[in-house]
Amino acid sequence: MESMIMVEPGVRLYVNDINPSGDKTIIFLHGWPANYRLFEYQYNILPHMGYRCIGIDMRGFGNSDKPWSGYNYDSLADDVLQVIKTLNLNNVTLLGHSTSGAIAIRYMARHNGFGVSKLVLCASAAPSLIQRPNFPYGQKAEDIENVFIQGAYNDRPEMLENFGKIFFYKQVSPPLSDWLFQMGLQAASYATIAISKDWISEELFNDLPKIHVPTLIMHGIHDQVVPYELGVIQNQGIRNSKLITFENSGHGLFYDELDKFNWELTQFVG
Repeated sequence: MESMIMVEPGVRLYVNDINPSGDKTIIFLHGWPANYRLFEYQYNILPHMGYRCIGIDMRGFGNSDKPWSGYNYDSLADDVLQVIKTLNLNNVTLLGHSTSGAIAIRYMARHNGFGVSKLVLCASAAPSLIQRPNFPYGQKAEDIENVFIQGAYNDRPEMLENFGKIFFYKQVSPPLSDWLFQMGLQAASYATIAISKDWISEELFNDLPKIHVPTLIMHGIHDQVVPYELGVIQNQGIRNSKLITFENSGHGLFYDELDKFNWELTQFVG
């Protein structure tokens, strides 16, 4: 079931509600710069196992509206809240990949985990994607600026194509690589840039201790986008969390180790 849900005046998010009669609900928040279809290889399987899968295109991406503003983590977390309230959801598992892992963390802290009973973080860009004073992990801020932000300003297709080359650890087919590339092109260019700037300006050190639900952290050791060390730090900072290491995965662990990812997710959700 597809719908457009109003999250603020003039801004609607595209939501695909797969198997609405499922008895356990998972909300999927895609990473930058894709859309809900990033989890296609979960939607193919999980509904047959009785799960309700709700995929959301974040504002500026996929089929959602593409306003000029509202791309900070607070606003994006507020968008998720409006979807959960509009669909009258409760006792759901909230799953976020990459940047949306950070947004899921902000949601839990900002909205006290409203409606969410379990949290799943996949290759999540938290508590900081960039290196900071007393935090020597992650990417260098100048690399984010030069590669992603200026890359999007100067030649967004080339930047997206290069990003695709480091997304997976295992070699994927050219058509699948193009599938990922086309998702990136569907996003608004200014939304793509705004989220890249968030990586520099946003941090979630104070958010991690505010999470009080069981949390599953899944991270690939070969991740060239969000280094594995960040998953370890999330595990240390979130009470009642469990870290699952993906030995043969990069940033796209949900495809690199598809069967393991789906198994760990379903075992955790129950």
